Amino acid sequence: MRISQFTLAALLSVGTTSAFVAPSLKQSRQTNLGASVVNEPNSASGRSKDEIASELNSGKVLEGGQVIDFEAVKGPSRAEQALLQARHALQNQHEHAVHHTTVPTAILGINNEVIQEVGHDLGTFAYPETVQQCASYLRSMAPPGLFATTKNSDPTSFTAEQKAKFKKLIDKAYLESGEVTGAFAKTFYMGTQLLGEEARRAIWAIYVWCRRTDEIVDAPRDNDEDMLYDLSSWEMRLENLWKYGQVADVFDLCLLDVRVKYPALPITPFVDMIRGMLMDVPGLGQDRYDNFDELHLYCYRVAGTVGLMSMPIFGCAEGYTEEQAREPALSLGVAFQLTNILRDVGEDAVTRGRIYLPREDLERFGVTEDQIFEQRMDENYINMMKFQIKRARMYYERARRGVFMLAPESRLPVQSSLDAYGKILDKIEANGYDTLNYRAYVDKWEKLSIIPFSWYRTQEISKAFPLPGDTFTFQEA
Repeated sequence: MRISQFTLAALLSVGTTSAFVAPSLKQSRQTNLGASVVNEPNSASGRSKDEIASELNSGKVLEGGQVIDFEAVKGPSRAEQALLQARHALQNQHEHAVHHTTVPTAILGINNEVIQEVGHDLGTFAYPETVQQCASYLRSMAPPGLFATTKNSDPTSFTAEQKAKFKKLIDKAYLESGEVTGAFAKTFYMGTQLLGEEARRAIWAIYVWCRRTDEIVDAPRDNDEDMLYDLSSWEMRLENLWKYGQVADVFDLCLLDVRVKYPALPITPFVDMIRGMLMDVPGLGQDRYDNFDELHLYCYRVAGTVGLMSMPIFGCAEGYTEEQAREPALSLGVAFQLTNILRDVGEDAVTRGRIYLPREDLERFGVTEDQIFEQRMDENYINMMKFQIKRARMYYERARRGVFMLAPESRLPVQSSLDAYGKILDKIEANGYDTLNYRAYVDKWEKLSIIPFSWYRTQEISKAFPLPGDTFTFQEA
């Protein structure tokens, strides 16, 4: 259970207030918040300034205040050290013309499972030389200065025949990206159909990159060394695409096309997602979380990052900026990942030996790890789940208030995705809070039935006349 497949749509429900600005954790830690303030209560939250400073440094969300998104935080974890060592070894091999690969003839991250799920071979419709020519064409359309120059200069002009050939190639790459998206995330794929063509294809490209990252980490191997080599290679490919516009296969062309069309798209959330994937690697990552701060970092890396990837594509309404939208996008990422965690408690424990729920929460409510592994329900577990659901809904509400910060054409797919995924929490309640033996599920027709209500929530009239139960307030820019 890694990336929230719905996150790509719903994490982009950017909103709350224009006062929310998300600095990086590193920046906030470098600020001596306690040295220049008096320990007085905050009128909005009831917390003292020292308490607020402590929460900022720990990465907790503050009602009415700032949130830390952990961007680019690289800790001394065993997994990250192992990835760094693999990177150095790989770079050393390249310097000595020794090339390491575990699957020399395959497209990295497109393994047999992906091909079988889609139902046909993928990425086999273009020769490598043609892919590189197409990449040159895409780089030629980039804004000046987007890519650093290399020794090999690109052509400055292309014939109409070449342009038509490259367009056909890119269209085919996007088509297969959509097929991968539809095969692995059917509900999310349905949501993308509500977007304009350019945004829809861009979101498919991002989804496929996330899917490939997940497959690289999950692919069956004899040892972690091969996985770390492949993941290091994958990370360096990402860096080369961002810096030089370089690609290695047809699916990279889609991400390069997105990079050219959305030059403000940052690389950091992509890098951070790789580190989130590492947190799930058995033996290297983290299979227990002592407190919510630790789980919050995981949620940011595997879900909040997707919101940051997608904000430039969905765009903001007039009067709002991506910086203002950042915090609510991260809040919804946490909401979605928490929903996944609550839905899959039993499955994660039995099939993966993992418990994502913070130990401090289990201890608080008298729930034991043995109880979870043995799938034994009791009143303590029910009370603990009620607490977790309340926390998840708090994150949904923080994000829900700001759908109007989105560009108008992006509001409905985001709102409908938000509403449909939040419905999982209702299903957990309907199942008696038993996520040890049952998996909460919202069927296709229920999701479709939600759309008219989601549409209403995106209309101006909903601000004055909200639907029953919509108690949040909208704040103007």
